Amino acid sequence: MLVKKVNEGGIRRPRPNEVGNDIEPFVRSALNSLKLKADVPIGPSGNKKATGYPDILFWFSKNPYYLECKTYNRENIATTQRSFYFSPSDEFKVVHNAPHFLISYEIYVDGEEGHNHIYKCRHYKILSIEALSLDVKYEFNSDNKRMYSGKDGTVLLAEGDVR
Repeated sequence: MLVKKVNEGGIRRPRPNEVGNDIEPFVRSALNSLKLKADVPIGPSGNKKATGYPDILFWFSKNPYYLECKTYNRENIATTQRSFYFSPSDEFKVVHNAPHFLISYEIYVDGEEGHNHIYKCRHYKILSIEALSLDVKYEFNSDNKRMYSGKDGTVLLAEGDVR
C-alpha cells in the first residue's frame, strides 16, 4: 500500500539523497493506518524533533519501537558510503528502551520534470539495527566567537586593517 502511493506520482527531487525524507510521511501514514500510533519522536524537552535519528516512534501493544527511514539505489548498496549516523545531543530523541528498526526502499529514476528526477520504489528491506556495527568519529570543534575573541584559549598575536 505504501509503495503504491509513492509510485502513483513518484517523489520529485533533484538528488537521490533527498528522497529519504519524503518517504517518512508515507511510512507514518501506513503505520497509523494499522493503528500503531506513529509520530515524530519527542525529545527530553517535550518538543517534536523531525531531523536526526530516529525518524519515527510507533507503539504496538503498549510498547515503543523506533524506526529509521532510508532509501538506497542498487548501484551503491554494497559500497562503504556512509549511510547511517547519529550525533549525541541534549535533545536526543531516543528516550525509551525499545527495539530499533530501519526500513529502506530501493529507489530508481522513472522520469524527469524540470530540474527534478521522478523517483519511485522497487524493493524494500526491514532491518533490526540494535546491534548494528558503528564507527565513532571523534571531532574537535569550536565556534567563531571563541576562536576570534582572543579569549577561551586563543591568543591574538596580531590584528589590523589592510591598506
